[in-house]
Amino acid sequence: MKFFLIASLALTALFSSCKKDNDNEKNRIFKGPEVQVHNGKASTWIQLDKNGAPLRLAVSLTDAALNSVPVGSGGEANHDHGNMENNWVLQLHPKAGMLPFYYVGMGWNPIGHEPEPIYGKPHFDFHFYMMTPEEVAAIPAYEMAKDKFDNAPAADYLPPAYFNAGGGVPQMGAHWVDPASGEFNGQPFTQTFIYGSYDGKVNFYEPMITLEFLKNNANYTRSIPQPARVQKTSWYPTKLSVVKHNGVTEIILDEFVYRVQS
Repeated sequence: MKFFLIASLALTALFSSCKKDNDNEKNRIFKGPEVQVHNGKASTWIQLDKNGAPLRLAVSLTDAALNSVPVGSGGEANHDHGNMENNWVLQLHPKAGMLPFYYVGMGWNPIGHEPEPIYGKPHFDFHFYMMTPEEVAAIPAYEMAKDKFDNAPAADYLPPAYFNAGGGVPQMGAHWVDPASGEFNGQPFTQTFIYGSYDGKVNFYEPMITLEFLKNNANYTRSIPQPARVQKTSWYPTKLSVVKHNGVTEIILDEFVYRVQS
């Protein structure tokens, strides 16, 4: 009897999984592999239209992940990219090959990072990298490659008014921030959108979002500041959304437009 009960439960789980996969294919949603994030899971997915153009690219985080990340611990408040316990490589499905992004580097900051008066809150960094993992891993500390960190892209390749926060972070690059963002205008940091660069090229897009904001916002959308020109012909997102449903929080890059290198 016990064997038949176990077999029945296994078949139910299998059919449920197959149905979900079929629903995803019907909606042209293609998932990257899941990774463990403390007591929960994270993954990416891309949704395509009937012609194969991108509609949405997202990072999915389960509630179990958001509820189990450590808060208020983890050492100094900085970009600790070497702490693998709180950094994850989220691979994209091969169907995302038309995008400028190779993968997502997701980092959790239990006490935020510098500058502490602005970004000293527990938050996630979502780096949508335009470089391979090997190229990102080869970016050294700022002191070892100042010329490459300080070699900024031409101004037209970054949104107007964005400014370099100074220095650079190993295995990331220089960070360009938005002076119109709330944290620079008398409001507490909740979410912001950062551009990255290294050796004259834009190398990542980065939504940076506090844990509190992710837990408390079920349906949020904002525009992504756009540069006048791009360095690579590809599809680029113009909106960012945070959506919650069925025990999952989605961080979505949305409303892609096709842009030609210039």
